Amino acid sequence: MSAYGKVIAIVQARLGSSRLPLKSLLCLRDIPVIDWLTQRLAKATRLDGILVAVPDTDLDVVLLEHLHRRHIPCMTGPENNVLERYRLAAQQADAGLVVRVCADNPLIWGTAVDRLVDFYMQGTWDYAYNHIPRNNLWPDGLGAEIISRELLEYMAAKADTPAQREHCCNYIWDHQAEFRIGTFDPEEEWLRRPDLKLDMDSPEDFRRLSLHPIRPDMDAHDIVDVFAAG
Repeated sequence: MSAYGKVIAIVQARLGSSRLPLKSLLCLRDIPVIDWLTQRLAKATRLDGILVAVPDTDLDVVLLEHLHRRHIPCMTGPENNVLERYRLAAQQADAGLVVRVCADNPLIWGTAVDRLVDFYMQGTWDYAYNHIPRNNLWPDGLGAEIISRELLEYMAAKADTPAQREHCCNYIWDHQAEFRIGTFDPEEEWLRRPDLKLDMDSPEDFRRLSLHPIRPDMDAHDIVDVFAAG
């Protein structure tokens, strides 16, 4: 456990996506996407735990039962108020720091998550990220976001628009002047590929990932090589 308390990765996952229905249980190379993510995320060494936050809908009972069969910690919360779902999940896990992960990142890299946690702890940030190439050179889909539980509770109390409640960290971006926002570049030259999209939020993304020879145990270097080749 860190000086901040428990570092818990909270994964938001659901089956009701309008762009790609049943996304979390679609099979990528014969393995459900949620299994790709949880297996790869479990390799992060800076985490004290992983919790999957699922909507409390009839449809998502299927996902919840799948997670139970895999013995993956999970909970349910509001479908559209994702911010509240995160708040409840952080409370249940007794998190001090929350690493936010979206289930549409099946190729998440444990080392990228570890570097994010270290970056946050070594600085004075309110919020840090490396999951998207925004003011950094990371590929899209290998990293995550991190905030304190204290800030999560603050946002849950302050957020006053549907977009801020549906998209967990929108409140921060809508009030950037109030927060210390940090990001950083990958150390390795081969990893500096902001042109690569490795997440999966549309049918085209699913098709593209499915056509590449990838495995859940692949290192980031091999993944980048595969997708850089076309």
